[in-house]
Amino acid sequence: MKLTLLSTSLATLLLAGSSFAAEAVSLFDGKTLDGWKQNNGTAKYEVVDGTIVGTTAEGSPNSFLSTEKHYGDFELEFDVKVDDKLNSGVMLRSQTKDGKPDGRVNGPQVEIEASGEKGAEAGYIYGEAIGGWMTQKEKLVPHKKFKDGAWNHYKIIAKGPRIQVFINGEAIEDLTDDKVFASHPKGFISLQVHSIKKGTGPYKVAFKNITIKEL
Repeated sequence: MKLTLLSTSLATLLLAGSSFAAEAVSLFDGKTLDGWKQNNGTAKYEVVDGTIVGTTAEGSPNSFLSTEKHYGDFELEFDVKVDDKLNSGVMLRSQTKDGKPDGRVNGPQVEIEASGEKGAEAGYIYGEAIGGWMTQKEKLVPHKKFKDGAWNHYKIIAKGPRIQVFINGEAIEDLTDDKVFASHPKGFISLQVHSIKKGTGPYKVAFKNITIKEL
């Protein structure tokens, strides 16, 4: 009887520990950029009214605001709003070339893009500096599930080589890529501000309610 009670108590403690470990935590305190650092580019990142706002800089290459912590398997959620003429994205398990602080950021990127009249590729996965689109060509079908001029909710689940993407509760991508997972099993998360053509901009992208749950 005592052994049974002990086993039950131990199981309860382990279960409680698992639940605690699975809690989502905020990556942004709404006031500062503590826990983040910029890689590449000269786009401006600042906190405005409880959001992280990235603003393009003419002549700059792609810019990335990156978490100082690295992540492997996780569930990432955030809200994003982007100017109609700006392409953006969120990098997953990213690295810098040769591990150098100023090295080129590379890894899987989930697209953030306004739908426009004909739809766009929001939610599909691009291999930033690792070969281009990871989403298969036949699946790169433009859609309008991203609401232009409004906040959109993204949920990204990265578990092993599988990455699932949801926008506003709708499934967009379910990709398994063993090759990229082998080279990028863990890394930082980055908020991208894309480069722009000369004589255009400035354009902005804003993020809020950024949370992550490690799996």
